[in-house]
Amino acid sequence: MTAEQISEIKSLLAQPQSISIIPHRNPDGDALGSTLALKLYLEQLGHSVHLIAPNPYPEFLSWLPHQEEIIFFCEQKQKATQCLQESSMVFTLDFNDFSRTGEAMQQVLAGLETTFVMIDHHQAPADYARFTYSDVNCSSTCEMVFNFLEFLGDTHLITEDMATCLYTGIMTDTGSFRFSSTSSRTHKIIARLIDAGANNTAIHNAIYDSSSSNRMQLLGVALSNMKILPAYKTAYISLSQEELDQNNFKKGDTEGFVNYGLAIKGIIFAAIFIENKEENIVKISLRSKGDFDVNQIARKHFQGGGHINAAGGKSDLSLSATLEKFEQLLPQLTHE
Repeated sequence: MTAEQISEIKSLLAQPQSISIIPHRNPDGDALGSTLALKLYLEQLGHSVHLIAPNPYPEFLSWLPHQEEIIFFCEQKQKATQCLQESSMVFTLDFNDFSRTGEAMQQVLAGLETTFVMIDHHQAPADYARFTYSDVNCSSTCEMVFNFLEFLGDTHLITEDMATCLYTGIMTDTGSFRFSSTSSRTHKIIARLIDAGANNTAIHNAIYDSSSSNRMQLLGVALSNMKILPAYKTAYISLSQEELDQNNFKKGDTEGFVNYGLAIKGIIFAAIFIENKEENIVKISLRSKGDFDVNQIARKHFQGGGHINAAGGKSDLSLSATLEKFEQLLPQLTHE
């Protein structure tokens, strides 16, 4: 952000505001951690703040501090809409296009006459915000929220709860600090968050060491379904709605499954395809190593987007037809 923009935001925040904060649909650790931390910061400044999520988050994030204060648009549409319409400022975090909130919420956001502030690390941001802090080189939106507080000169206001939320988002979006987006700056911020009270061991255990037996059985199914295509340095997993139902699937149970493909020697491109009968789509997650750009693949072929090494999308075809389409794309993608 420019010095002028920072000065303008500081001036706006110097006066009491009615503020809404929004993560993307199906919020992950980074989306939830960044929005919760920002909410707690803005409340310290004396603002009236509502965190409005398009829909619920996965169960493995239900321990995060103050998550019980979130308003879900899908469940409380009238209340959420009223909060948004009465907001003098709206912060959108971890997404850069209204479409990432879902069709119903997108329409409400598009009709607002308010001051939007975007904080996001994905590519190709839309131009809806008066203030845009966009940095694709940042490991996570939580890292950007820390930077944002630093721009404002307020990192001393980071509480233990804020540190816990920010640590969670950075840890999950960096794959426990192993992805290439993890920089020396990331580790310096993590050190500051631990000093502020984030319990790194407890957070890791809450996220990664509390799986249900159903999730572990579903992982077994996913791994048994994995198809490895050495000629294309590719591995992919598919899960049908029937397989999800048989293992009592809950939101978030497949988190991280796609990364198992990249653990195979010689594989640089991994994908997972998850059938969703309720929405009549196949949800897709793509991961890669090096400079193989899955963001472009998601944008061009699967109605999605993301980062160079991590992206998502969807298919309106059946699961079998989607898998056929994906395999037919591989020779072209290898050539590109």
